[in-house]
Amino acid sequence: MKISDLRFACLLGHEKPKKLLREAAANNKLGHAYLFRGPDGVGKKRTALTLAAFLNCVSPGNSDSCGRCPSCRRYFSGNHPDLLLVEPEGAAIKIGQVRKLKEQLAFAPMEARMRVIILEDIHTMRREAANSLLKTLEEPAPGNLLILTADLAGDILPTILSRCQVIPFGPLDPEEMAAVLMQEHGLEKTAALSLAAVSEGSLGRALFLHQAELLPLRQEVVEELLIAERPQAEAVSAVFRLSDKGAALKENIGEFLALLRLFYRDLVLVAVAGTETPVVNRDMASSLAAAAERWPLAELHKRLRRLDLAEKQLQRNCSRSLVLETLFFDLL
Repeated sequence: MKISDLRFACLLGHEKPKKLLREAAANNKLGHAYLFRGPDGVGKKRTALTLAAFLNCVSPGNSDSCGRCPSCRRYFSGNHPDLLLVEPEGAAIKIGQVRKLKEQLAFAPMEARMRVIILEDIHTMRREAANSLLKTLEEPAPGNLLILTADLAGDILPTILSRCQVIPFGPLDPEEMAAVLMQEHGLEKTAALSLAAVSEGSLGRALFLHQAELLPLRQEVVEELLIAERPQAEAVSAVFRLSDKGAALKENIGEFLALLRLFYRDLVLVAVAGTETPVVNRDMASSLAAAAERWPLAELHKRLRRLDLAEKQLQRNCSRSLVLETLFFDLL
């Protein structure tokens, strides 16, 4: 990331949130607390950091930060004394973190015009911690702006929601994501487009899938599943080989199974609406065509249910290897 990236002009997508925040800042009409809510990995935290840099930029211009002044540089490095980040400790934001934050807010900002506090994944906050935060959200001390982030599925207390201005964030445009993956991360066009499609509008998830090398494993598994006839010994060997690779993913097995689910979902769409229907797995067009000829709709539903069972078993901490071996024996 370059220093200039913490500028609205460099922020990918989210035109409505950017316009709202820039206009509110320009007209001195910012609220005291915002909730950025949307899918994981679409840029909610980055937007919050960009807003913080803009509010405290020494030489702003065109409703944007300069990206070069000492204040902007401190935000880029993550060392600005008036930027407070509160992240979940383990699985949740805890009451001890909220108490520490309230102690910090009792003092005026050290050097910034506006201290910015970013509370990430507020949907993980425990009830006692959320209740402890309510007074601060309702009447924060002057010179403080609170920005909360949350996903779409998590539960948030109504009392938290009522004290924040909610700004929705949607998925990113796949074409724009692919351009970023090519320009900033050196991916080839085909790989970038594939990652953008299967990550469903989340740049963070696209980068994770790339770093974990899950798409090549998805390709390998699908190719094995499409082999119509083989000796039993060869099939058993394939099951154990794929199971070993899957088990090595450890906590990322769920993401891998989600990719398999997307493949079967595309097959259902093809079976119902025909080969011209838009699909997510565009890089696997030939595999989709072969699978659509081989498996009828009833078989696809059966395979999706089998994936459901595997995911539930993994959630119950069953043996990863055993779960995957049983799954692949059923799918081959």
